[in-house]
Amino acid sequence: MHTKDLTSLIEERYGSSEKLAKRLDLGIEMLFYLEADTFAQTDIQSVVSAMRGVISILREGE
Repeated sequence: MHTKDLTSLIEERYGSSEKLAKRLDLGIEMLFYLEADTFAQTDIQSVVSAMRGVISILREGE
């Protein structure tokens, strides 16, 4: 997917990259309330790291 396509997708679904970043922030917050033993802690940490990386990139674009 090209950058232009990704930008269009983000704008169509979320309105802006900042709104998507806020949505991803909410996802990270929700991970704090997972029940014990639902996922391996290392898997959760990996997902959070990936989400934070995406959030950082999205905010650079604004």
